Amino acid sequence: MEQRDFYFDGIVIGAGHAGIEAALALSRTGLNALVLSVSLDNIGWLACNPSIGGTAKGHLVREIDALGGEMGVAADECLTSLRMLNESKGPAVRSLRAQIDKYKYHARMKRTLENDELITLRQGEAKALITEEKDGEKRVIGVESVLGLKYYAPIVIICSGVYLNSNIIVGSVIEKRGPAGFPGANYLTTSLLENGIKMRRFKTGTPARVHRDSIDLSAFDIQEGEEGLYSFSVLSKKVRATGEVCYLGYTNESTHQLIRDNLHLAPKYNGTIKGAGPRYCPSIEDKIVKFPDKTRHSFFLEPEGDGTKEMYVQGISTGLPASVQLKMYRTIKGMENVHIMRDAYAIEYDCIDSRDLMPTLEYKYIKGLYFAGQVNGTSGYEEAAAQGLVAGINASLKLRGMQPLILKRDTSYIGVMIDDLVTVGTDEPYRMMTSRAEYRILLRQDNADVRLTEEGYRVGLAGKKRLAILKRKERNLKKAKALLSENAPGHVLRAIFDELGEPSPKSGATLDNLIRRNEITPAILKRHWDILDFLSPFEMEEFFSDVLYSGYIDRQEKDRKEAARVEDMPLSSDTDYYSIHGLRKEAQEKLDKVRPLSIGQASRIPGVTPADINVLIIKTRKS
Repeated sequence: MEQRDFYFDGIVIGAGHAGIEAALALSRTGLNALVLSVSLDNIGWLACNPSIGGTAKGHLVREIDALGGEMGVAADECLTSLRMLNESKGPAVRSLRAQIDKYKYHARMKRTLENDELITLRQGEAKALITEEKDGEKRVIGVESVLGLKYYAPIVIICSGVYLNSNIIVGSVIEKRGPAGFPGANYLTTSLLENGIKMRRFKTGTPARVHRDSIDLSAFDIQEGEEGLYSFSVLSKKVRATGEVCYLGYTNESTHQLIRDNLHLAPKYNGTIKGAGPRYCPSIEDKIVKFPDKTRHSFFLEPEGDGTKEMYVQGISTGLPASVQLKMYRTIKGMENVHIMRDAYAIEYDCIDSRDLMPTLEYKYIKGLYFAGQVNGTSGYEEAAAQGLVAGINASLKLRGMQPLILKRDTSYIGVMIDDLVTVGTDEPYRMMTSRAEYRILLRQDNADVRLTEEGYRVGLAGKKRLAILKRKERNLKKAKALLSENAPGHVLRAIFDELGEPSPKSGATLDNLIRRNEITPAILKRHWDILDFLSPFEMEEFFSDVLYSGYIDRQEKDRKEAARVEDMPLSSDTDYYSIHGLRKEAQEKLDKVRPLSIGQASRIPGVTPADINVLIIKTRKS
């Protein structure tokens, strides 16, 4: 092999959802990247549920797309059905969720990487970091594989997912491998520890996959996808679902009693598993223990893809022995004769303390080393992809000598997530939720492009097409706003209020008046009045939200501006907190550990009080 085969601008370890976005962020900004994966068959693999999006996660996918990422485009191409969650609630919490053909998604993402001229795909396991001391700083310069090959680059992005030192656990059986039968990554942890990187142990799990023909589907409620919804990506012209449906079912008291009788065999409850599990995606054992008064728990049967009979039992993940699993699933109505194709399992894996990262996702103590995805203690495909994108962008900006991209809490869900991770950290797999965002009425999924596309264009990832779509949208929204004072014709009012079963207003109504009535949806208006026909479904939802919730939006915008005065006051990463008079000892220790970049970030560190923040503000203003 020639020397150039071993030298790259950046190396990405792992080809899951974080690794894909990181590699594409490097290549699409003109840098050549090596992607090193334990298997090329796990690229973009949906190892858990065959879906993308969901509450708050749909926001993340839209933000990834706004910045120029790939997940939204691929999801639109591979979806089998699409739903809008929380549609009856306010626009801040509405989120798209798509059922995905997992085999098509993997093939699509693998094709994207291998057809990229600046990406080198290589099957192989990373064994060790190669580092050096230069100018008093430790920096990464490459990676050594298990096969003894050494690859060199000034940037290494670790996106190891749940593969790092992973154990698959089913009852008392422990296997040293990764999820879905793929090999694990068994060597890199040792190198990370030798480089002073603190490791932790987390746990997650997945339910069984069952044969569709062994289930009486008539015993379940059908949950169909919705038509007429917009896509995850602004680049997708139209969403084309295959029409697959999901099925809603329930456990029962027999299911619960069987689990209680066998709880001593569950690895979490007999001490086999030591890692912290996800609070918001519990196993069925956890549900039975934590909610003893519930007589049933809901679950969904979800198709894994068009070319398979496998179905995913969303909501009944477990680590119980395989023999108990079969009995458990067969207690459920409609599943009395179910055939398990893949047993459920728990998986325990290594991850780092995310507080050791900067908001760019670069490791604080080794230059050029970045971490993204579940190795940072998060859960979920969408959280991983968002981190991979940010790590890839910042690695590229660093190599190009440009200012980093630091997304703030008031501009994106991605910013909220990363700030939570690097400032507060997490003691369990972190999941994005709308409740984590202070300004969620400003951070809706419909305006992700308005918030982030220009920033994505600045860093060189969101191209001219995305920017042109944004500018056209802004022109359309301005045009629509100018029509708010237009009076609705009499026949339009009669038609709208006849559909609502209400008398039409005798004094008439403007477009603004109509939109501010909660019962008048974009669909109703569109059926009877063509005044806004020039707006796309994307634009229509955003316009309705802006008008209907203008009071709340104005108030939150005002709060955000007031908070920003303190939030954005900068702190130097090399501040000597132990020399600042007036800071308590605990605050000095916590501030020295996190090394916040702003007063706002400092204020969110546990153990730092408002009095400590006042000391920092005074110190900053004097500087």
